[in-house]
Amino acid sequence: MVSENANYGKDDAVLVLEDGQVYVGEPYGARGATTGEIVFNTGMTGYQETLTDPSYDRQIVVQTFPHIGDTGVNHEDPESSRIWVAGYVVRDPSPNVSNWRADGSLDDDLVANGIVGLADIDTRKLVRHLRSAGVMRAGIFSGDALLDGNGHLKEIDELLEQVRQTPQMQGLSLYDEVSTKETYTIEPCGEFEGKEPLYTVAAVDLGIKAMTPHRMAERGCRVHVVPSTITFSQIEELNPDGVFFSNGPGDPEQAGPEVELLRQVLDAGYPFFGICFGNQLLGRALGFGTYKLKFGHRGVNQPVKDMTTGKIEITAHNHGFAVDAPIGETVDAPFENGRYGKVFVSHIDLNDDVVEGLQCVDIPAFSVQYHPEAAAGPYDAAYLFDRFCELMKNNPRDERANSKEGK
Repeated sequence: MVSENANYGKDDAVLVLEDGQVYVGEPYGARGATTGEIVFNTGMTGYQETLTDPSYDRQIVVQTFPHIGDTGVNHEDPESSRIWVAGYVVRDPSPNVSNWRADGSLDDDLVANGIVGLADIDTRKLVRHLRSAGVMRAGIFSGDALLDGNGHLKEIDELLEQVRQTPQMQGLSLYDEVSTKETYTIEPCGEFEGKEPLYTVAAVDLGIKAMTPHRMAERGCRVHVVPSTITFSQIEELNPDGVFFSNGPGDPEQAGPEVELLRQVLDAGYPFFGICFGNQLLGRALGFGTYKLKFGHRGVNQPVKDMTTGKIEITAHNHGFAVDAPIGETVDAPFENGRYGKVFVSHIDLNDDVVEGLQCVDIPAFSVQYHPEAAAGPYDAAYLFDRFCELMKNNPRDERANSKEGK
């Protein structure tokens, strides 16, 4: 049923949800039409990092914090080479830019990237609806996209039909869409700049954020960021000390080739660390299922408990899927009757008990569902990169090589 508040003119922007709700506001960013899954982000800061996170591919993002754009945009904070969101919804866009690092305004950046947005609506009402009804498909329409061939305003039912023709996020495979096409290397930096790397990491880009290999480089790692299409033999050619699987968009059930690649990595004994999508793929590689959350976790203020230390962390999240694994017990990994030994849930979300991390007991592998690279903060979970380095230190490549020769 179409919302009763559906009066709009040609100068407006119209948000249409697939359940028929309509929100009329002001155009923000580019004019046109866009559709995708509509989700909300609870962060009070970091809008530029949000917009450039590849995990938001094909999603319309609603900011729950009302004032967006105060600090403009710059060339230092993006997490990738472009804006990935399908659309952007805010309540009060800033009319001014005030920050010494700013290179321009957010509005201009959205226009330059062709991102259709909408402002000046009650985002509180919208988010409360998405929390109760669940995330769904939606569309933003403005400018000529509101007009038919005769220059008349389109009916809401016509816009609604466009929304309902948009593919559901569940069932989509998107990681190849956002992955790098060519391998590139991040060298050690900070106190390790110019020195021989302590460790070499093969980081499979499934939608990686730029800060992730940087966090490893700060710890003396040389990071080869490789395409999602890489083969296991190509990973071996890099002679890494460890393998990393990044965050990324889409449904983990549609990532069969990456799961098989990960099983080859685990079989070879490489230390493994996964973040977000990488956590879901480790779960599937170990034989657990994954499922879609009602409205997901997105923002930089999510409380998580590290079950190994009891520590509570405030963490950055962006995920709409989760691993289905038992909490509070160590179990045999289900795949092939425990081929990978025992595993336990290492982290849980304190808001809803969603699995936020996996720790293998008998093989050198672990993962977390959230984002310890912390762009744009917080930094509570940075220790996880130290854990990965310790894992590589305690499972050196020469021992793996000797083990293979002895078989």
